[in-house]
Amino acid sequence: MSDHLATENLLGIYLKDRRMKLDPAAFGFPPARRRTPGLRREEVAQRANISPTWYTWLEQGRGGAPSADVLDRIARALMLTDVEREHLFLLGLGRPPEVRYRKNDGVTPRLQRVLDALDPTPAIVRTAIWDVVAWNRAATALLIDYGSLPPERRNILHYIFLDPRARAAQYDWDSVARFILGAFRVDAARAGAAEEVGPLVEELCRLSPEFRAMWAENDVRGGHGEAVKHIRHPVLGPFSFEYSVFAVDGRTDLAMVVYNPATPTDMARLGALIAEGPKPSA
Repeated sequence: MSDHLATENLLGIYLKDRRMKLDPAAFGFPPARRRTPGLRREEVAQRANISPTWYTWLEQGRGGAPSADVLDRIARALMLTDVEREHLFLLGLGRPPEVRYRKNDGVTPRLQRVLDALDPTPAIVRTAIWDVVAWNRAATALLIDYGSLPPERRNILHYIFLDPRARAAQYDWDSVARFILGAFRVDAARAGAAEEVGPLVEELCRLSPEFRAMWAENDVRGGHGEAVKHIRHPVLGPFSFEYSVFAVDGRTDLAMVVYNPATPTDMARLGALIAEGPKPSA
């Protein structure tokens, strides 16, 4: 059996398995007189607005390679989750589907508990357009009290380019700003968030000549997953930390950023500051 035929058979097996796990009554189809559980092939084809013959051929491994549009319609017809939809595309086309950015400002209680458990190591969760949607007490002490900002201002680019505190904290603000903007471009493009980026870019271009000039350069930066950063903290003074960026499982729109103090001394100083300071308002 050729690799192409083997792939088609795997696709057909997956489609049949998903189809047979659906409840016909939930989709308005009569449940009576069914020899096998789940939806019939013609019912899936009806929901996907494709030919019943074409869908049958796909399940039987003789339909040829489907288009991305057909796979998208079948995914909706079968009520696939994002993970299941990605698996469908990998089987059918050998690649994941194009990203679909979905704005969601919330995090689960479990993810917030993960952040809180990292104290006294600062950590935040940011979206693909770098809105900060969750943080822990240590992040409030080291970075900024995001809880004191209006939700529409809890954006890292907004902070870097428009907040004087960001400039005061950086030893080389220009290099930091360019690095952040280049990394932001990569994250937003990878997440398919071009439409959501527009209003933020328009605002920053209007309010920050430096942002406007840097944005026009179209610079991109990769490899921003791990690095060492040095800042001037208003209370701690010179402070160094290693930061790492992690994907949030099941949430392609979110990333967790952990700022680990670079030395035991820095960790002790930060711990003392957290013990003395107020709790965040988040």
